[in-house]
Amino acid sequence: MIRGAVLGSPISHSLSPALHRAAFERIGIAGSYEAIDVPSGTLQQFFLAHESDFDYFSLTMPLKEEAHLLNVACDELSLRIGSINTLYKREGRWFGTSTDGSGFLAALAAQGYSRCSHALILGAGGTARAVAGALDGNVETLTIMGRTSTRKDALESCVEKSTFNYLPWISDPEINSYDLIINTTPAGAADLLAENLPLQVTGLLFDVIYKPWPTVLASAWSDRSGKVINGKELLLWQGLDQLALVLSQEIDRDSISTHLREVLSQL
Repeated sequence: MIRGAVLGSPISHSLSPALHRAAFERIGIAGSYEAIDVPSGTLQQFFLAHESDFDYFSLTMPLKEEAHLLNVACDELSLRIGSINTLYKREGRWFGTSTDGSGFLAALAAQGYSRCSHALILGAGGTARAVAGALDGNVETLTIMGRTSTRKDALESCVEKSTFNYLPWISDPEINSYDLIINTTPAGAADLLAENLPLQVTGLLFDVIYKPWPTVLASAWSDRSGKVINGKELLLWQGLDQLALVLSQEIDRDSISTHLREVLSQL
């Protein structure tokens, strides 16, 4: 019996329970998975109180950066990007890593995108760090537009191979100078940007938000003949990577992803 949970706040909107429960059923293993509201600043207290009750945790906003305060073994990737979205137990020991980056690349590949030249990440939080780390070396230039300059150094440390740029938040960046735009901001944060889009957009928008959907930005992008990838794709592929870690084995991702995509499409 595998027991997991997604932690964050707010958490009632999360589709992770439906995703993981459907995956358990598809794979044929006994498991439970729930959503637990854990506000910022309380993760360490929650983890100490419940680590013996669970086999793994998925972390969402605002806990991905806070997870480094826990006494768990972290891999080089999560240490470099300063973001953890997965805590899992193996032989009684807890480990921390991030599957956001690998899930992001898998989601792109599943939609037929393997390489882009110039990427723009909207936002500077934990998901932005993971995406920056994943894109490093896969794009020529990686630009991050953040709402605070205090995160610039932390984000720059995620990028070692691509040319890194950091922009202050503006409502009208030269959006068509990028062929990949990733929105990692909370719902509503990019609405003003949507109002200032050119009449036609040329790049791909990957909006990591999936609820509410479509976002204002995603709708505006589609209205301007732009291609949009839904945040459910990131949820799907990073979740499959989590399950592979928890089960300590490879899984038939092609078959399972098709089934899980159908499940998510109904929610």
